[in-house]
Amino acid sequence: MKILAINPGMISTKVGIFQDEELLMHATLNHPFEELCRYPFIMDEFDYRKEKILEEIKRQGYTMDFDVIVGRGGLVKPIESGVYELNEKVIEDTKNPRLHHACNLGSLIALSIAREIKGCRAFTVDPGVVDELDDVARITGLPELPHQTIWHALNQREIAKRYCREHNLKYEEQDLIVCHMGSGISFAMHHHGRAIECSDALSGDGPFSPSRAGMLPTAALVKLCYSGQYTEAEMLRKINGHSGLTAHLGTNDVREVERRIAEGDQKAKLVLDAMIYSIARWLASLAPSTNGHVDAVILTGAIAHSQYVTDGLRQRVSFLAPVFVYPGEDELTALAMNVLRAMRGEQEINVYS
Repeated sequence: MKILAINPGMISTKVGIFQDEELLMHATLNHPFEELCRYPFIMDEFDYRKEKILEEIKRQGYTMDFDVIVGRGGLVKPIESGVYELNEKVIEDTKNPRLHHACNLGSLIALSIAREIKGCRAFTVDPGVVDELDDVARITGLPELPHQTIWHALNQREIAKRYCREHNLKYEEQDLIVCHMGSGISFAMHHHGRAIECSDALSGDGPFSPSRAGMLPTAALVKLCYSGQYTEAEMLRKINGHSGLTAHLGTNDVREVERRIAEGDQKAKLVLDAMIYSIARWLASLAPSTNGHVDAVILTGAIAHSQYVTDGLRQRVSFLAPVFVYPGEDELTALAMNVLRAMRGEQEINVYS
């Protein structure tokens, strides 16, 4: 079975071609800032990104005879974990998402390409809106604002399952805290195969990250919103894109921050240490969801390549459980292998409605 997997990120699109379990082609298509600036909104990048994908497939000598195309899922309504065949309803909701992010383009591009190939089917897997929260975790101090989830469900679940395979464990029997660290940071308690507590990584929940504010003092935030200094759009951009390390240090690159620390920059050290402390606090806050039982803490995402960060987190959270590090992400493989199992009848195909 020939599978095309598509994973759009904010400044790049990752593409993979699989023949059953074998990865035939992998490419990261970088999108220069000046090119993306031509498009007022993320959805306006659709034709540009689709054409880049098709050009790369052709450049590497592959033909458009795919059986399946799978795209990273968008920020639609909360749904259960699983494989979903794309239909008009999911496309309609993706065009009117809860929040704007490049991941919203994954399903749209996948279905658009699939419709141009006879017999080809289009899917998405474990979008960031997967919601398996315990009911008690949904309640907040304001009934109008229940706790919701937007997290790196696809990579978190894949890495958790990889850890279990490597240690001869059953994912459905473990209590695992998983933390994905990239431009945004998300975390979840995986209790016996379900994420019963996790963060809303795009909407001001959890620790601050390289470019996001995380949880802020509520009253002070309300006053800032009504100060007249910012429009609604500017405030949303400020807390999700122009905050975190970016606001404090003018960069969202942890490697650059580490370079400054090595050169003696004490402010850079303080801010990065504060981000590590903030992440550790939120990871520890997951323990009550399983009455304190944690089998392992797993760190993944691009920032997990930083030994400075992972060592700092290990010092602060190893009292919970042993800490394991899986740098980077494996979302293309997760997309392709979930769909492959579904097409073979080994995994259910869900209908989005």
